[in-house]
Amino acid sequence: MLARRPRDPLQALRRRGQELKLQVDSLVTESQLTGALEPSKRRDIYQRCIQLKQAVDENKNALQKLNKADEAAPVGNYEQRKEEEHSLLEKLACQLQELAVGISKKDTLKVEAHSDKEEDDTTEEDEEEETEETGGEEEESEGDEEGKQEQASPEEAETVTYIALGDFAAQQAGDLTFKKGDILRIVEKKPDGWWLAKDAEGVEGLIPRTYLEPYNKEDKLESSEDSEEGGEEDGEEDVEVVDETADGAQVKQRTDSHWSAVRKAISEINTVDVLATMGAIPAGFRPSTLSQLLDEAGNQFRASYFLQPELTTSQLAFRDLMWDAKAGTIMSRPSRVSLILTLWSCKMIPLPGTSIQVLSRHIRLCLSDGSKVLSNIHTVRAVWQPKKPKTWTFSPQVTGILPCLLDGDCFIRSNSSTPDLGILFELGISYIRNSTGERGELSCGWVFLKLFDASGVPIPAKTYELFLNGGTPYEKGVEVDPSVSRRAQGSVFRQMISVRRQPQLLVKLRSLNRRSRAMLSLLPETLVGSMCSAHLLIFYRQILGDVLLRDRTSLQSADLISHPVLATFPLLLEQPDVMDALRSSWAEKESTLKRAEKDQGVTSGRFCKAHCLSHRELLSSRKKQHRWQRDKELLKAEFLLVYHDCVLPLLHSTLLPPFRWAEEETEAARWKAIADFLKQSRENEGSLKALLSPDGVHKPFDLSEQTYDFLGEIRKNSG
Repeated sequence: MLARRPRDPLQALRRRGQELKLQVDSLVTESQLTGALEPSKRRDIYQRCIQLKQAVDENKNALQKLNKADEAAPVGNYEQRKEEEHSLLEKLACQLQELAVGISKKDTLKVEAHSDKEEDDTTEEDEEEETEETGGEEEESEGDEEGKQEQASPEEAETVTYIALGDFAAQQAGDLTFKKGDILRIVEKKPDGWWLAKDAEGVEGLIPRTYLEPYNKEDKLESSEDSEEGGEEDGEEDVEVVDETADGAQVKQRTDSHWSAVRKAISEINTVDVLATMGAIPAGFRPSTLSQLLDEAGNQFRASYFLQPELTTSQLAFRDLMWDAKAGTIMSRPSRVSLILTLWSCKMIPLPGTSIQVLSRHIRLCLSDGSKVLSNIHTVRAVWQPKKPKTWTFSPQVTGILPCLLDGDCFIRSNSSTPDLGILFELGISYIRNSTGERGELSCGWVFLKLFDASGVPIPAKTYELFLNGGTPYEKGVEVDPSVSRRAQGSVFRQMISVRRQPQLLVKLRSLNRRSRAMLSLLPETLVGSMCSAHLLIFYRQILGDVLLRDRTSLQSADLISHPVLATFPLLLEQPDVMDALRSSWAEKESTLKRAEKDQGVTSGRFCKAHCLSHRELLSSRKKQHRWQRDKELLKAEFLLVYHDCVLPLLHSTLLPPFRWAEEETEAARWKAIADFLKQSRENEGSLKALLSPDGVHKPFDLSEQTYDFLGEIRKNSG
């Protein structure tokens, strides 16, 4: 007897969907008589609604995870059938939700009518228990109260009184505006966090769950007594507080008064909570996580730290900076990940309110394993147009006078062996509050792009549309703007429109060609940066190799090294406008050099295969190698002259204000000072005249400007 062929997954889900449809239709027919049925029967129908809703959600989740490759045989119109089944499940879910809400609303008036009577009965029981003064009887009464809570019908659990922790202004039609301290009665708790509530005047509307705390009269009386006694809390008794959630009612024991907990929560509201309460920012905005790491972790996550050489575990040699005697330069270092990332645009980014002024729109990115940062944090500033305020764009390639801060082409290098390696993107805005002048940085959403699949294969080089998450990278399931998903409830067409309205980031991964791979292999194994300044970083690494490996008299010597370029170049990574000045000056100098001299920087390994050539070809190759070596040294010498002529005077000039992030006036003043200096140097064929001019004022000389302490700068291997 032949074995029975297993049922196709899609066919099985479709059959299960038909079974659920029959059960829902039967339940809807039965519920039409709920007005004449007993409360126990209505409660039974309500519970069956919840159970069927869970079964529908499970079937829908299984359908979403289903792929065409899971089918045992080809299926015609697979995507269409899958979409039809998804539409059916969505329709069933909406029917069940409407049915449950309808049953709850029918009993709402009855619950309110009996609530006063139940409160009076509860008060009389409490007075009787107090007169008995027996601990055992108090425990029994508490147990009876817990039993009553457990036996409360779902309809009664749906209507609970809450207190507002802050002001909320309606964001769209159907929302309910309320003030801090208002008492609100919850009519319906929706799973998306927006609950249907009614205020004291009987006005209904949707409100966010995060603004609410459970409330009862005893807490109000207790808080008033505390205020009359001068705020003393020693006499507070344990109060049982019912914490209502969307999943049901749970009884939790508190060791302080409920109102004290509310006061404490209000006192701990930070600036972001205040802005969210005012409606100035969407609910999914948070303080920027990557910005805090940059500010609070010193230079641990800055490019200047990762640009320095790393010691081996024994700390007796450099791990990622080695000398290639044949090539006469540092040895190239391949890494596990070496690619180019292009930032294209960000779409549908929610707008903040008018109470704050946006100073900068930018994106911060780094390598991560999903839990910790594994590289430097690189920042790219975005531009936007008033006609399309929700769209951010980036410059795919920065040339000429455009600043490197706008460069959307980024190189990514990492040698981490973690299987969860990926790129963490965090969109952010720097802002200033109009009322207080307070500055800060907010995260407008984040997304994590894994660079390897489950089998360890690198993801393909293509364009990716990444939907942003709200909250911080350590929060899951938070939306950037929950109002978008609220509008999506209903038909499949609305859901399709809502997907297009979700905030998203558009990026492109590009594989390296031979030229780019040769360039980036001279950089550290772990680094993220702009492609427009990569050649300048390579110069620094080559000069670093010359000084530390080739020219040092003794490799065991740890003395200070007199070299102003090595001592000051890391400062440029934190002052991008000075890096732009160096890039511009070097581009002008390169335009006067011969083509062979310019090409040597990216062809360091071109003539390193002499052992594969014939004798005649070997002689010719050696001549080319010697010529290339000579040109290479000439190019580095020219770079050092440009650096001394451009960067050093700017870094120590008093006319250049200190660098401050997202301060428009300071940035404009620095740009003007840099432009004037470069113009004078161009007119005078160098900066010597400007340096010797009595009008130029410079900072007092410091020994750190000339000395490079590599023991203090290098990275120590943590492994």
